[in-house]
Amino acid sequence: MKHAAGTLAFIARFVVIGLAAAFVISLIWPGVGHRLRARFGLSPADVATSASAPAERIAGPASYADAVKRAAPSVVNIYANKMVTEQAVQMYTDPVLQRLFGGRPAGPAYKRREQSLGSGVIVSSKGYVLTNNHVIANADDIQVLLYDGRVAKAKVVGADVETDLAVLKIDASNLPVIHIADHQPVRTGDVVLAIGNPLGLNQTVTMGIVSAIGRQLSSASPEDFIQTDAAINLGNSGGALVNSEGELVGINTLLIGKAANAEGIGFAIPVSSAKKVLDQIIDTGHVVRGWMGADYTFVPIAADSGLPAAARGAQVTDIYPGGPAAQAGIQPHDILLRIGSDDIADPADLRRHEAALKPGSKVEVSGLRNGSPFHAEVILAQRPPLTPTASLDG
Repeated sequence: MKHAAGTLAFIARFVVIGLAAAFVISLIWPGVGHRLRARFGLSPADVATSASAPAERIAGPASYADAVKRAAPSVVNIYANKMVTEQAVQMYTDPVLQRLFGGRPAGPAYKRREQSLGSGVIVSSKGYVLTNNHVIANADDIQVLLYDGRVAKAKVVGADVETDLAVLKIDASNLPVIHIADHQPVRTGDVVLAIGNPLGLNQTVTMGIVSAIGRQLSSASPEDFIQTDAAINLGNSGGALVNSEGELVGINTLLIGKAANAEGIGFAIPVSSAKKVLDQIIDTGHVVRGWMGADYTFVPIAADSGLPAAARGAQVTDIYPGGPAAQAGIQPHDILLRIGSDDIADPADLRRHEAALKPGSKVEVSGLRNGSPFHAEVILAQRPPLTPTASLDG
């Protein structure tokens, strides 16, 4: 018994001495343990338990220079010139009259040339350039500055007020065409780069993420927008919003500036919508959308509505006299739940569905009227043009 106890005490002393020596060695040579494990063919995964192993992290690129190099040559600067007529005004000297009337005309009206700055994206080797409609609206002369320093005169092929898009045509060779991202849709949280001509500073790149998708900027429009916190300033309008691979995901169109107490809120037209507009304008010179002749709002949830708690659809608020909906017998307060073979998620979804249909086509609409199911066949008309709205910035 005494012999066994002495043996255990002997082993314990050597264990303590060994641990103390290992501690001292680790302080003097911190990497010796790793080197010994590597010499004997043991990886950190072999000696660490799965419970204590850190979660795998996917590191992003340290630089987006390759993406910029791929996309930047396709982004152009646009200089739109127009003649503006102005009237000289002489202010009243009387403070009361000045406050009431400001001033009175002084001399004949005069004309001056006004230039607006913007950006554009080369989308075809044939010379087609996408930009914003508000950049080139009412312009008498449009000049495009290419990445390599060439200057080309542009003509307007067509424009679409609802998406604020315009298609220009330039006559130039060896044009660098942007790569379009069509392999997967953009997602909230994706890294994006805005490339353009802000404040006349050529080829400026800003970085951010996709803050949201499917944003509706107008209840009357079927279009949705990408929201981003990549810095967009005056002159960025019409420029490219690209992903981390340098592929086009959107056309920058406007921002909500500090005048609205906002920061980091910009918007871009999704490339899928921009491409549809581009194709139609090239083919016909304008964009054609289907229209039912009604306005909609979200479905109200009430205890006596007969609707489930998670009701979807769109409630009709107004019917345009003589329009397709009126002729089909649709009434205000009707709740529309289905168009054709598709369910209706919300008013914006319904507008996108009707806009995608060709004028003259017949579609069945179903829903609830006073809690009872109803069906109607609507022959769509062509959507009338919307009144242009002023952009907030960009």
